[in-house]
Amino acid sequence: MASKDWPRSSRPVVMGTHHMVSAGHYLAAAAGFRILEAGGNAIDAGVAAGLCINVTQADLTNLGGVAPLMTYRADSGTLESISGLGWWPKAASIEFFRREQGGRIGRGIHRCVLPSAVDAWLTALERHGTMTLAEVAAPAIELADDGFPMYDIMLGTLSTSGALDAMGSWPSTRAIFLPDGKPLPIGSRVVQKDLAKTLRRLGEAERGAMSREAGIRAARDRFYTGDIAEQMVRFSQQQGGWLTLEDLAEFHVEVETPVKTTYRGYEVYACGPWCQGPVVLQTLNILEGYDLAGRDRFDAEVYHLILEALKAAFADRDRYYGDPRFVDVPIDGLLSKAYAAAWRDRISASVASPGMPEPGDAWCFSTRQERGPSRWQFPAPKDGPVEPDTSYLCVIDRWGNAFSATPSDGVTSTPVVDGLGFIISSRGMQSWLDPDHPSYLAPGKRPRLTPSPGMVFKDGRLFMPYGTPGNDVQPQAMVQFLVNLIDYGMNPQQAIDAPRCATFSFPRSSDPHPYTPGLAHLEGRVDPSVPEALLRMGHDLRMWPEWTKAAGSLGAIKVDREHGTLHGAADLRRVAYAVGR
Repeated sequence: MASKDWPRSSRPVVMGTHHMVSAGHYLAAAAGFRILEAGGNAIDAGVAAGLCINVTQADLTNLGGVAPLMTYRADSGTLESISGLGWWPKAASIEFFRREQGGRIGRGIHRCVLPSAVDAWLTALERHGTMTLAEVAAPAIELADDGFPMYDIMLGTLSTSGALDAMGSWPSTRAIFLPDGKPLPIGSRVVQKDLAKTLRRLGEAERGAMSREAGIRAARDRFYTGDIAEQMVRFSQQQGGWLTLEDLAEFHVEVETPVKTTYRGYEVYACGPWCQGPVVLQTLNILEGYDLAGRDRFDAEVYHLILEALKAAFADRDRYYGDPRFVDVPIDGLLSKAYAAAWRDRISASVASPGMPEPGDAWCFSTRQERGPSRWQFPAPKDGPVEPDTSYLCVIDRWGNAFSATPSDGVTSTPVVDGLGFIISSRGMQSWLDPDHPSYLAPGKRPRLTPSPGMVFKDGRLFMPYGTPGNDVQPQAMVQFLVNLIDYGMNPQQAIDAPRCATFSFPRSSDPHPYTPGLAHLEGRVDPSVPEALLRMGHDLRMWPEWTKAAGSLGAIKVDREHGTLHGAADLRRVAYAVGR
């Protein structure tokens, strides 16, 4: 199947002249659009849509979970990332999990890190929004209070044996999501009254404030130091957890300048190495050295090069990435073009690496010096389960501002706080219990996060926010989307629809960090000669269904400067939709 013969996209590209939202759930997209129509900007609409995703995709995301995001202000040209990632409580320790959980970070209260999504949403709203929290939270409150229809993707997540066993053991979760001992059927209302009350309480905290910003800070204070904080701590400690009022009072998200690379004239931005965002940039740097456009996009050779470049970046992810406040990360070396060229010298155009390759020496390409010798060791193969992932949303408004966010942490991993309707972030599952690994567990340290939103610029001007859920597939889907768009000239919906591949030839991010050397997957909408050729090259290839939610759920909004329009797209692999005017 030649690139030029790629069929008409599954959905129309949603085009508008004013504003656009693409979100992982259609009701969240509608809520963001509602805020834009009411005069809000992209940040107002992004926070509104994000809060709605916390309601409508509670199986994958949560108000008490994580929410890394990016904001772009057109008036100042300022691009920021907001970490939206919590750290471990002071009392957490590797020894506990070794002693009490057999060397696992199991489901339950002990994998909880500090809840960060609320701080991320409110930080973005305070810094760059125009509306109050009460205004942007109104759609989410309605959805939580009145309910929304149960749908197939959510039902599937809640119905796995591991999820049912865990949720069934937590009365506070069971009452909401398993009211009769099993998940609600498709089409029935999912109602979250306590979550609606919590959102109202945050809005009430704004009343009487001297300014919009002061009101948002008052809402944040109520969550992290007030009565809501006290309820979280009381519940955690009743469950045997580690959370304290001191932990919550000291927590804050970090506002940073995103890391970037260039790819064929485009500037591609990602969050820093506290998440896996730089994997996208590293992979693009490697692929830039190949004439992809001169090859058929759907030939085995192109899939092979993408898989091998991803393997290289994932090897470096395992060796180097971690919370930069605790570990040295040679990010300039990892993102240098010379380092990518060194990786290309190690990649065969016809033979697959049998497992994860040895990481490169990024310190040789860095201007910094490693403060101590690494004790990282090459991983051994390992089996283990993989838990549910994430969602995504992006917005562009009529003024050219943009918002890109990847919220996560669902209700199947740790119990809902009784009376509050949300969980405390379970993201601790993405830490390691090996003190020699760069993402080892430590008090006050952030796990290495999988959610990682992106933005793309062209000639210094906004081109596109984009991103996807998918756990370790996230950067893989994002890379292929950009290759489809930039190298092969597909429109955004075609670039999302095109059949994806993914490698799993690396330790996966979530405990127990399974590693299957050589394993790769490919969606079934390719010519039969493609998987046959990949198998001959040495890939341990397994075929996905023709359309699979395991391949991610991309969303994007492209700016067409020639015509002054916006092109929105969303992935049919799940329940994502784009809407605009």
